[in-house]
Amino acid sequence: MSAAHNEPAHPGNAARLIELYYEQGWTDGLPVVPPSEESVGAMLAAAGLRGNDLIGEVFERHARLTADKVAVNAVLAGCRPAYMPVVVAAMRGLLHKDYHYHGAATSTGGSSVAVIVNGPIARELEINSGTNALGPGTRANATIGRAVRLTMMNALNTRAPKLDRSTLGNAGKYSLCFAENEAASPWEPLHVERGFKAGESTVTVFAAEGHIQIYNQLSADAETLCRTMADAMSQLGSMGIVGQPQTVVIFAGEHQEVFRKAGWSRARVRQCLYDHARRTIADAKRAGRLPGRLEPKDESTWRHAVARPEDILMVAAGGDAGAFSACLPGWGSGTLCRAVTTRIERP
Repeated sequence: MSAAHNEPAHPGNAARLIELYYEQGWTDGLPVVPPSEESVGAMLAAAGLRGNDLIGEVFERHARLTADKVAVNAVLAGCRPAYMPVVVAAMRGLLHKDYHYHGAATSTGGSSVAVIVNGPIARELEINSGTNALGPGTRANATIGRAVRLTMMNALNTRAPKLDRSTLGNAGKYSLCFAENEAASPWEPLHVERGFKAGESTVTVFAAEGHIQIYNQLSADAETLCRTMADAMSQLGSMGIVGQPQTVVIFAGEHQEVFRKAGWSRARVRQCLYDHARRTIADAKRAGRLPGRLEPKDESTWRHAVARPEDILMVAAGGDAGAFSACLPGWGSGTLCRAVTTRIERP
């Protein structure tokens, strides 16, 4: 893929280039912004990078990702230069050994990349953490997540039907980026829990099956609300009940208030979710999710959706109105692919 084009900024030229990019397979199926040397340079400058700076590697493929490739795809996605440090941090997280990029990106499971932004930069860039946080309409959310996917496709060749073998895929593979609503949260922010300072800006990347919305408008009780979420976390068709990967749980405004009024700490909520997000071995065998004959002990032997309470990543996001929250079940097994939090570096 050519780094940039220098044709005059004329609508006819742009339209012709967009069609060319479609023909070359450089888009995600939606129109892109044709890059120029100037626009790519602005992206690099915003992140304090040179074009040949190494962002990371996919060792299983002997593939190296340099800053110029990220910059080109950030332009294609429609990012502003100010978004570039977030995209770079996300890509560094994806290429961290704990994320296991090759497995997550090429599996038939079709995971999306959830990009969760914390810290001052989320507010500066107006990354949506409130109403419709997981939906369309906010440029920062849409284009940052899209830049990650386009970089995966164009720079790392993660495209269907070869290195992306998703059986179905999910809509989050276009873009799934949002910020935590730290001001409204009953708990400390996600990045602080994961070892960063409150004043630092970070990106957490997570391989998600998709998101499951949960609805409970009657409960004003913290434990029953946890039971509702736990049921979604432990559904028998999810990878989680067998593989026990991490899970992201997103509590929105009305449900946040339930926990705030009850005085439940993050640790208490997480323990309650862990305790109830489980199925018996008998349930899993009857559903064909575990092998072997049904044994009497299977009726009373439990398998949890995650291996330990700490594998539940709790995030506050979403609007104030509506008794809705969501969980993002993780891809793979608990040891194969882990969420990675990376500091956002700015010049």
